[in-house]
Amino acid sequence: MPMHNINPGDKSYAFAKACGIIGKSFVGKRIKTLESVGKLSELDKMVFPDSFRDLPEKELLINLENRIISRTVNSIISIVKCFDNPPEFLILLLRVYEYADLKSAILSVFNKEAHPPTHTDLGNFQTLDFSKWPDITAMLKNTEFSFLLKEKYFLEQKTVTIETALDIHYYKALWKSLFALPGRDRAVTERILSDEISLKNSCLALRLRTYYSMSAEKIKTHLIDIQTGRAKHSLAADAVKSLRFPLDDFPAWSSWRWRKFLNTSSFELGSGLKHWQADPRYFQNAASRYLYRLAKKNFHFHTFSLDSIFCYIKLKLFEEDILTSVVEGLNMGMSSKDIFSMMGIEL
Repeated sequence: MPMHNINPGDKSYAFAKACGIIGKSFVGKRIKTLESVGKLSELDKMVFPDSFRDLPEKELLINLENRIISRTVNSIISIVKCFDNPPEFLILLLRVYEYADLKSAILSVFNKEAHPPTHTDLGNFQTLDFSKWPDITAMLKNTEFSFLLKEKYFLEQKTVTIETALDIHYYKALWKSLFALPGRDRAVTERILSDEISLKNSCLALRLRTYYSMSAEKIKTHLIDIQTGRAKHSLAADAVKSLRFPLDDFPAWSSWRWRKFLNTSSFELGSGLKHWQADPRYFQNAASRYLYRLAKKNFHFHTFSLDSIFCYIKLKLFEEDILTSVVEGLNMGMSSKDIFSMMGIEL
């Protein structure tokens, strides 16, 4: 892939616009304002003060969730469009939605659902024609996703394998596009993205062991094995190492790189282990908070750079995760405070 040089003026304009959007986003200190929300209608008015919907709470659930997602997508597109010739890397960061929508479309066909799942409109950045659903073959033909049609697991409708195949395809494409950027535009992004991939692999390994009792050798085939640096270190290495450790023996994980993201509530120092079990959901939330803090710190630290735009996109995705979690929690009768506690977010 040829090197993609970026107009400095485009980067400055994009960063200035991103600062304006972040200032109005529910990240940093503004997350605390969500604590007072008790109903979906209140959240709607807070997030969309000029365009909230006067709907009953039951009808508002899906409507509000979809508008929150569209809000994030539009804010990312508005920044990508600041570049006359947007780097493939930024476009792929946006197209993470298309990959997720494809997973849903395939699953709905396997489940013989009568209606197609909703998908996020990416405008000119979208490559799949979702109107062809439920004909998945027609959807994938002559696209970058056509490789799925040739795989045995697609014919056998192995959902977990298809999802991880798409994750591997996505992150390998993203990593390749990153190195089409000049070194000065990717130093911070490379460090954060390598941590993200390592943590995603580690979380996947925990999930597959916990929920599917999958063997270590089988799990290795699901990991995103990207080689990085001159020493060719694999970003799957931390996940592979975790496969050696028992899921019910906390001290055994003491040498693991990401040990600090494991749940420790049932472990008492000096008292030994009391019914400890590795919790994939806890680990995922802890990893998400860590990546959020990295993005927040480096967005302001690396101004007028493509690194800052990467961090901006990650902050918007994190905000979306918070808002949709609040929507789902309120719908189940939880308080905002309880939702944040469950996510491990300190206000």
